[in-house]
Amino acid sequence: MTIPIDEGEIDGDPEAAAKLDEQYMKAALREARAALDDDEVPVGAVVVHGGRVIGRAHNQRERLKDPTAHAEMIALTQAAAALEDWRLEDATMYVTLEPCIMCAGALVQGRVSRVVYGARDERAGACGSIYSVGNDPRLNHRFVVQGGVLEAECAALLHDFFQSKRL
Repeated sequence: MTIPIDEGEIDGDPEAAAKLDEQYMKAALREARAALDDDEVPVGAVVVHGGRVIGRAHNQRERLKDPTAHAEMIALTQAAAALEDWRLEDATMYVTLEPCIMCAGALVQGRVSRVVYGARDERAGACGSIYSVGNDPRLNHRFVVQGGVLEAECAALLHDFFQSKRL
């Protein structure tokens, strides 16, 4: 998926930047909804580089029987394959739920430049809620964090999923 807006053209235009973030978050939400079909926790992620989606995934822990099969991890693997490089400099990760400590660590290791998330995770969030892995000066790489993009929609999807599990 290519969004026909060059990220370089939005520098200094916060309204255009916010609109672009929302467009990519909608792509992450489509991935989150796909997780529902597999009875997975509905979290979706996309990685964008140069105005192009180079990785997209949703949670697959149940399907793969793998505790590391978070949407972010799978999307990072796809992005690295697309660029043929583990260094994802100048890439942005869009994810519907604030990354956990494992995923935030992978984002540091992959040298992602920016992380944009929808809903906060007060129990396991590692991009500002509990930890701030991406901004830890002790690490060799840091990334910019923007939270709350389409937050209500992202949070509602998770809320509805867990409510249905409790019934």
